[in-house]
Amino acid sequence: SDQGDFSTAEARALVDDITSFAKPVVVLSGGEPLLRPDVFEIASYGTEKGLRMALATNGTLVTDEVCGKIKASGIRIVSLSLDGSTAAIHDDFRKQPGAFDATLRAAELFRRNGIEFLVNSSFTRRNQDDIPSIYRLAKSLGATAWYMFMIVPMGRGEELMNELVSKEDCEKILKWHFDMEREEKDILVRPTCAPHYYRIVQQEAKARGIDFTRRNLKFGTGGAKGCIAAQSIAFIGCRGDVQPCSYFPMSAGNVRQMSFREIWEKSPLFLSLRDFRSYKGRCGSCPYLGVCGGCRARAYAVSGDYLEEEPFCSFVPPKFLREQTHKED
Repeated sequence: SDQGDFSTAEARALVDDITSFAKPVVVLSGGEPLLRPDVFEIASYGTEKGLRMALATNGTLVTDEVCGKIKASGIRIVSLSLDGSTAAIHDDFRKQPGAFDATLRAAELFRRNGIEFLVNSSFTRRNQDDIPSIYRLAKSLGATAWYMFMIVPMGRGEELMNELVSKEDCEKILKWHFDMEREEKDILVRPTCAPHYYRIVQQEAKARGIDFTRRNLKFGTGGAKGCIAAQSIAFIGCRGDVQPCSYFPMSAGNVRQMSFREIWEKSPLFLSLRDFRSYKGRCGSCPYLGVCGGCRARAYAVSGDYLEEEPFCSFVPPKFLREQTHKED
């Protein structure tokens, strides 16, 4: 209905809308998408229309039968969330007893049924020391990829504002990731919502005099640069609102009122996010802006202005320092 989730007919129409001008990766998420009885019908239709379909699930409803339907519908890859290397850490983070065991059970079912899956892990001060252990666990489970999410304080995440990893710790974690990624030959790894990692990659490679080539998924929604909100991804909510990403609370338009293509190509919000000349603070003066971009959702959460500087980043561009000095003079 107009007040709730897309109907099956609306979902198919949206697929038609998207495929009229592009063939992107489409991730079916929620909530829990497996609660929808028509989720595989929608996935199959997307596959038929040439979309690369993916599914994000919490794993609790995964069975051998569900795995069969995932494969039959043409879904290419599935994602699971793992926020701790033990039940005590993960279940506390998720506030859901039994969540850890359910995730591991789903991972085993995917592995047994030959379904590629990636593991998403979110981090705050509460579980940041567990990062290396979670990475090793994701690898041992047979995941194709491990995505390390640095928390964005939006929606439920606003309660975590005081638990955000410090700038200094974030820098250390991303440098750890750089060293780990250089050595990792099996599982694909990617820091997510940590756009300044791309600055660190360039800085570290130059400082060490090395040529660092990153590996990518056969298909994906990012990997070549930092913040890709409104650049190469968008989030469509259950009521039809199109946002730059799932953490960005502003709507660029509604697909129940206009086409996705019109929103993607003409939305003032999307166009402003693509105009790096309008970025402010340290981001606006940064030589790494083109590869980083700063997390726009985090900038909005902290300052109320999505064009402001990335609050998680500790780098101070020389140009910014000069500009500040001139202001003081």
